[in-house]
Amino acid sequence: MPETEIRPTVVALLCDSNFKYRRDTKTWSHGDGRPFTKEEQATALDATRAEFEEFAAQHTRYMEYRRTTEEAPEAFQQFLAPFMERLTTKNLGNAVELMTKDEKAEFDRLFALMIERPRRFTAYTF
Repeated sequence: MPETEIRPTVVALLCDSNFKYRRDTKTWSHGDGRPFTKEEQATALDATRAEFEEFAAQHTRYMEYRRTTEEAPEAFQQFLAPFMERLTTKNLGNAVELMTKDEKAEFDRLFALMIERPRRFTAYTF
């Protein structure tokens, strides 16, 4: 197999790994704590550099997603502040009426980030 070929099943396994060595099973374990089977451990250890790089890229995107969701409440407040300053009666409905189509899209994006439960890290999602 060429070194640059990425096997999606291997990347998925790496994405579900916590990489902490378990003395009891002599393996790593899944994100939910289940130990790897001997076959899974062998597969993970056989991962190519390209597969580890793909895992790392996905994990980096996930961490950016988490940072964005954690910062959403503050970003939402900063986004709304200029609209609220223009209003006599300060409520969300009145602020939305002042927004352009693009501003409403940004409002919806930030609002969704605040109310949606953060997703777990899974392969090929981020």
